[in-house]
Amino acid sequence: MTDTDVTAPAAGTPAASPEPPAPGGARGRRLPRWAAPAAALAAALSLPFSTLHPPGLFEGALNSPPTLHLLAFCLVFGGLATSYDLLYGRVGLLSFGHALYFACGAYTAALLMRLLELPLLWAAPLAVAGGTLLSLLLGAVSLRVNGIALAMVTLAFAQAGSILVSRDPGRTTGGEEGLSLDTSLVPAAFVGVANTVNLYWAALAYAVVAVGLVWWLTASPVGRVWQGIRANEQRVAVLGVNPYPYKLAAFTVGGGLASLGGVAYLLVTGGVTPAITTAEFTLTLLVMVALGGAGSRWGPLLGAVLYTYADHRLLQLGGSDVFAALPAWLAAPLSQPLFVLGVLFVLMVFFAPGGLAALPGRVRSALRDRKGPRV
Repeated sequence: MTDTDVTAPAAGTPAASPEPPAPGGARGRRLPRWAAPAAALAAALSLPFSTLHPPGLFEGALNSPPTLHLLAFCLVFGGLATSYDLLYGRVGLLSFGHALYFACGAYTAALLMRLLELPLLWAAPLAVAGGTLLSLLLGAVSLRVNGIALAMVTLAFAQAGSILVSRDPGRTTGGEEGLSLDTSLVPAAFVGVANTVNLYWAALAYAVVAVGLVWWLTASPVGRVWQGIRANEQRVAVLGVNPYPYKLAAFTVGGGLASLGGVAYLLVTGGVTPAITTAEFTLTLLVMVALGGAGSRWGPLLGAVLYTYADHRLLQLGGSDVFAALPAWLAAPLSQPLFVLGVLFVLMVFFAPGGLAALPGRVRSALRDRKGPRV
């Protein structure tokens, strides 16, 4: 019997003709995958040109220096959270030492400028190379273990780096006071309040590089191996693929992106302190990723932007007349950003376990369930 015999319709039965897709159907309404990133990038590029002043959201208009500085800060942490999600959300590696590479990029660039008087354009790539090499070396040791043991090893490295920076045995890191940016070695376009918009462009460029690189790697054959490792590492090994080099590659790329973020942070804030070297700082990144949605395309970026914005905005509103008019029992906890962010995180865990990225899908599912099946 031939294939034609198997697929031919029975005698007397009219052959079913394929139905053309309904105009305006689901397939016709589907947007290309690049549409959402392009729209988001266009919106981000247009902000410095907008004079809109959303009431209560920012201190001034969207193109004012305070607002652009806050947005630049949010974008830096958005890119940093995306680099951490490469480990945690894409490969399933729980690391408590990611802040070490972020601090390495910031401190190395500041020290190269201070001690060797290198301009920022030379200090930045050297700092990123140093942070990437450090993540490669420490990852080669840390990834010999898995799970909780990996978290403890990375925590030990992070604590050692934090103590080294804060104690300042060689009197080079500035100790608890940190280091300030030597503006004489920075391009004039990034110095001064009038050039805050250029800091915003630099932060946006870093966020685009971090998000774009993570998306590209995730869609590559290497990214598919990462997905398999996250789902079941033993099964990947049984299939004949050694998981170790793939995990080390993710660890190294994540560390390199974090180091680049450290340089952007140094430029945006004008200095660096030991606060970014602690394991608590890495825990903050973990909260950002979980808040937005680990392993999702937009989740880490959204979670970091929301967390950073709320943290800084609540500090600004803490001393305002709005909080002063509230009762003491209510104003006291609301004036603490960590309390508000902690409550927000708990609510997200209970009512939206997949984070902000999964929230639209859960809303659509709830609406479909409410309508019920059609008769």
